[in-house]
Amino acid sequence: MGRSDTTILPASAAERLLVLEPGRAERHYWRDIWHYRELFFILAWRDVAVRYKQTIIGAAWAILRPFLTMVVFTVIFGKLAKMPTDGAAPYAVMVYAGMLPWYLFSGILGEASNSLVSNANLVGKVYFPRIIIPGASAVVALVDFTISLTILAGLMLWYGFLPNWHIVFLPFFVVLAMAASLGPALWITALNVKYRDFRYVIPFILQFGLYVSPVGFSSAVISDQWRFWYSLNPIVGVIDGFRWCLLAGESQVYLPGFFASLAVVVFFLWYGVRYFRRTERTFADLL
Repeated sequence: MGRSDTTILPASAAERLLVLEPGRAERHYWRDIWHYRELFFILAWRDVAVRYKQTIIGAAWAILRPFLTMVVFTVIFGKLAKMPTDGAAPYAVMVYAGMLPWYLFSGILGEASNSLVSNANLVGKVYFPRIIIPGASAVVALVDFTISLTILAGLMLWYGFLPNWHIVFLPFFVVLAMAASLGPALWITALNVKYRDFRYVIPFILQFGLYVSPVGFSSAVISDQWRFWYSLNPIVGVIDGFRWCLLAGESQVYLPGFFASLAVVVFFLWYGVRYFRRTERTFADLL
């Protein structure tokens, strides 16, 4: 079921030709993604529609979770631990600017990692590029990110702290955050088809990653001796980039670390796609 090479071509208004072409699914895989774009939009809309269905406050969860986390981190790191902010930026704004890419990253990773298992019936019934499923699940995290971004705008207005021209580069770092999460997400979702233990491992990894990544503090507090190695965490360069865009030049990007993070992102994206494609043909048999 995972590798059907059957193509139906229109011969006339009254008949159809059934063409069997060995290896077609492999050769036209990326073209098929565009061909099945409507399926992508249908799955994405379905995931968004059921995200907060039968919840009391609905989409407000996309606001409440990062906001409360920002308050906790501001109190713990800013008030109790007395950690410095970036320049003159308010500590709460600095934290929230770091939380935006983190929640986008963790949201895509969390949603995509179990997406194939959740759509087992669809995978087993019809051919389409399976990469569409984790890709569509990532749209949910992107919608949450957009809602959270409006809260940051309100927070910056509250403090009277507005971004400068750096903000025009924000879309680039949004794409980079998605790329940083999609690589590991494709790898893990493929592993999760065979080894269901990963659905229990991912929440632990994300919880641990929240505290070792510079979300509640500035990465500038890391000593120069270790900062390059710390930047091998791919989300570090993304968070630093977001703060550079949003904090009116008060936050600087550590370029050696940023390029290290970028290299790790590119590697995991390549490896995630490669591993997913290599194991895709077995999904229908395992689910």
